Amino acid sequence: QVQLVESGGGLVQAGGSLRLSCAASGSIFSINLMSWYRQTPGKQREMVASITRSGVTNYADSVKGRFTISRDNAKNTVYLEMNRLKPEDTAVYYCNAWAATFSRWGQGTLVNVSS
Repeated sequence: QVQLVESGGGLVQAGGSLRLSCAASGSIFSINLMSWYRQTPGKQREMVASITRSGVTNYADSVKGRFTISRDNAKNTVYLEMNRLKPEDTAVYYCNAWAATFSRWGQGTLVNVSS
């Protein structure tokens, strides 16, 4: 089993920055891909950024150049650095751990960007 705990959300003004953290515990050796998703009411959850075990990253077009995903293997933690935030970035952000046999979600953390 893998457990994920997110932190770092909050209220920020447009143009500001936040850093989200996702701490993983349990059978982390089996995780192939760590991702950040976000969801707003009435919309599907969308992928924001992902990072493979080897460090290959991928971003949604809407956040390219503003968000950076990274991982600290020693701390079993994945980060999402969010810069130049926009009101449309407001959402609940979820961490996801994907392996061949499971997909786990964190509890989510709210990011609220005011205009």
